[in-house]
Amino acid sequence: MIIDFKKSHDGLIPVIIQHDLNNQVLMLGYMNKEAFNKTQEIGKVTFFSRSKNRLWTKGEESGNFLEVKSIAVDCDQDTLLIKVKPYGPTCHTGSTTCFNEISTHGFLYELEHTINERIDLDNDPDSYTNKLYKRGINKVAQKVGEEAIELVIEAKDSNNDLFLNEAADLMYHYLILLKTKGFKLDDVEKILKSRENGPRREE
Repeated sequence: MIIDFKKSHDGLIPVIIQHDLNNQVLMLGYMNKEAFNKTQEIGKVTFFSRSKNRLWTKGEESGNFLEVKSIAVDCDQDTLLIKVKPYGPTCHTGSTTCFNEISTHGFLYELEHTINERIDLDNDPDSYTNKLYKRGINKVAQKVGEEAIELVIEAKDSNNDLFLNEAADLMYHYLILLKTKGFKLDDVEKILKSRENGPRREE
């Protein structure tokens, strides 16, 4: 990776920080070469603070660190895009982002990650997700079928709150089914994206 820190007279380049799971833009900061090197060394985003006039690891006081997941440089080699796992709110005001953006877009990927952690890492015997997963593919598939039927029943009624809750239940169990089968939302997205001429229609 080649980064041109010399384009700026002060040796600083802009760095866009983006949530690794939902792609939400969290903040903008600046790095010099030393800040970039430290970021790579410790795996936590470290900026050059223009107000403090020193290197500053985000979260060094609040504990709200930004764990580095990937780093990309733009086509002009003078701007970075860093995808992170945030620990706590990013903004000093307590907001999720420094742009005060409230969005649920991409939340399914966060939920999928949570489900995977509960199954692979937590192994909590009291976890509903864990208990269902351990009962095997037949039970998980059966549960998805039950939730789908309940959703169809509510779709024919006029109670929107019940309908949306059943839709949420179906989606949650669908994610567990994907995990049980060894797939991810990404795999399903790739199929959908490949159908550029419209959805496949059954005759």
